[in-house]
Amino acid sequence: MNIIDSLSSTINYPKEKIAKKIREKAIIATKARIAERNKTFDDYSDDELEIIIADEERKITEDLKSKSLVVALAALGLNIFV
Repeated sequence: MNIIDSLSSTINYPKEKIAKKIREKAIIATKARIAERNKTFDDYSDDELEIIIADEERKITEDLKSKSLVVALAALGLNIFV
């Protein structure tokens, strides 16, 4: 293994870890969403479940982006709510 491969795997590790955490949270949110409708995983096909999980991942990602923007603006001393 050369140094470039080593550095590349080190750089990608946090991205993979974050993506895994987002996926886990999306699955938990999907379970809650399905439970609210009094259904089970068996009531949905694999494709439908993947669509629901992808939607939850999108929501989580958008939420993280908006929170990051607010934190960045606060660090700069800007207040978007004024």
